Parts: sequence; structure tokens; C-alpha cells
Amino acid sequence: MSQFSHAVDHYWQRCLAQTAAHSQQDFLSINPHLPEGREIMLLKRDTHTRAVVTPEWAARLALAPHPIHDETEFRQRLAAHGAHLHGADWLHYFTEADQARLLQETTPAHIRPLSQADQTAFNQFQSLASEADLDAAWVELDHWSVWGAFVGPQLVCAASMYVWPDSPLADTGVLTLPAHRGQGFARDVIRAISRHACQQGFEPQYRCQLDHVSSAAVARAAGMRCYGSWEVLSTDD
Repeated sequence: MSQFSHAVDHYWQRCLAQTAAHSQQDFLSINPHLPEGREIMLLKRDTHTRAVVTPEWAARLALAPHPIHDETEFRQRLAAHGAHLHGADWLHYFTEADQARLLQETTPAHIRPLSQADQTAFNQFQSLASEADLDAAWVELDHWSVWGAFVGPQLVCAASMYVWPDSPLADTGVLTLPAHRGQGFARDVIRAISRHACQQGFEPQYRCQLDHVSSAAVARAAGMRCYGSWEVLSTDD
């Protein structure tokens, strides 16, 4: 039995489901309802790997006469058609038990939700971050939910969430200014914004590249656990 919530498991099971009219082997599903930008996906959990494609990609990959049975063959077939998967992300969620504990906590006084009234503080915050950090974190003031940590009047850490279409998942980005890292701000802000998301009926999701060790450490510090690794079709293709 999964330690993660039914909503998380159900979302990924629904993505990996296949219609009776598009039957493949256990490794590969064909799903006509995949969202735009995720027409091809690969999900690895422990030793189990599953792939899913839209019917359009199934036709391009000639799956009807030539089924694909494993990941190596899948990647080879994609490459032969000029397609590749984007670098994998770790997916992190709260377990049901950890989420229950999260909901019992109170938010520290130096952490609060941000709004357009905080535009000046947010602009100053962004001006002190590198372009690489801003791109990697993708924290925006106009996202569905935005929270920040302050030291006096200065915003030193911010996290934002946007809800994935047709899903219960609220995807999280977080950024702490370099001078304030290692002090627990990211952990506390993630827990605050995640608590808010749970209270609104969403499942907090935290993604990071497989080689981004410090980002994965932030997720663990915030109490989230790794669900698996996820890849999608590269937009360069």
C-alpha cells in the first residue's frame, strides 16, 4: 500500500492508464488525454518503470506493428524519430502521515503570503538573485500561491506554486538569497505554502533535477519524500 495520498497515486495511475482500444505491454500505455507539453512521459518508481504516449505519438513510433517492451527500446525508438526526453526530475510529495503533522503546525511570524502589495519587496528580492537561480526556481508573484520569509523588512526567501491543469498537484518553486542560505528559510517557507495548499485541497509537489543535490536536500528538510523520477518530451524537439 502506498504511503502517499490517494490523490497523488490516482493522478499518476490515470496518466499511465490506457484505453482498451490502445493496448500495449505493461511498460507502455497509450493515453489520449495527456495534457499539452506532456505527450510523452516516463515515470520510474523503485525498480518499476512505465511510459505513456498519446495516440498521435503511438502512430509516429509505429507501436501497432512494433510494440515497445522496455526503456532502452523506448529511448532508441524516440531517437530514431528525432525526439528525446528532457532531463529527469525527482518528484517529491508529503506522505499522508507527514501531511497530517504539517496541518497541525502554525506558521512562524516571519513567514506570510505575498500579494501584489509586496511588488517592491519582491522586485528587490529578485534583483539580488542571479539569473540562473531565478530561472531554476521560477518563483513568480502572479502564481496561484506565493509565500515569503522576511528578515526585518527584507524578503530573503520566496516560494510560489501553480496548479497543474486537470490535476490535484500544486507545483512548487523556492529561492533563498545566497546570504541567507543554510538557515532553514526554504524549509519553513515550503512547509507554510504546502500547508496552505493542503488546506485548499491540493497536493504539494516539489521537483528538482536528479543532479541538484542541494534542492533535493531542501525537499527532504521540508518533510517531503521522493515518489520517483519523471521525464517528458524535450521542448527542443
